[in-house]
Amino acid sequence: MTVTMVTGGTRGIGAAISRRVATEGGHVAAVYRADEAAAEQFAADAKADGLSISVHQAELADVAACTNVAAEIAEAFGPVRHLVNNAGLLLEAKVADTTVELWDTVLDVNCRAAFFLAQAVWPAMAAEGYGRIVNIGSVTGTSGNAKEAAYGASKAALIGLTRSLARAGARRGITVNCAVPGVYETDMTNGMSEDDQKQIAAMIPVGRRGRPEEMAHLVAALLHPDAGYITGAVIMADGGLGMGA
Repeated sequence: MTVTMVTGGTRGIGAAISRRVATEGGHVAAVYRADEAAAEQFAADAKADGLSISVHQAELADVAACTNVAAEIAEAFGPVRHLVNNAGLLLEAKVADTTVELWDTVLDVNCRAAFFLAQAVWPAMAAEGYGRIVNIGSVTGTSGNAKEAAYGASKAALIGLTRSLARAGARRGITVNCAVPGVYETDMTNGMSEDDQKQIAAMIPVGRRGRPEEMAHLVAALLHPDAGYITGAVIMADGGLGMGA
């Protein structure tokens, strides 16, 4: 049974990834940060649909929590063969208002956690000669945003991390790729006014926001056994937004 860990895996894009991967067999361990009731409901709904998904709480800003949750999942279900680093924290602030605490928190969750989770599952992947890691980036990491310096820096760093890990794992059967979403249909964007949603759609060449299921399709493809020749790739899934005006 293939075990897949998906961080931020109980809501939004992460939930879509968890469900899509689970439909293809194996077990998905979805990691969440705080909302236990929502996570348990997500797991119950998945079980009702015949999917094998468990939920695990972890504060990924803490390195020990990263190591512990990976060990918890491996002990319960077996070695993690697929890791999807989807958990992300977006805190907006003007340059002058970006504090050290804000900067550190965003970098810790968005980039540092991705490395230490990969480090935690790496030995088992290397011993098996097989592993798949997918990091979820952001168009902000390639295009920037005036109020998202910390977030943009963390997502840009994730690209460098992806390629360094890809080189480290290439001869060990471990592929590491970065999937980069743009604007998707999430709780945040669905809560925007109709005018704001229209303005955003007008910026995107395909003329609409992405569906979480579309991102999940890309991630599932990168996790597939036949994706062994794809590594170190940074794949834009943003409806063309990253091309610029």
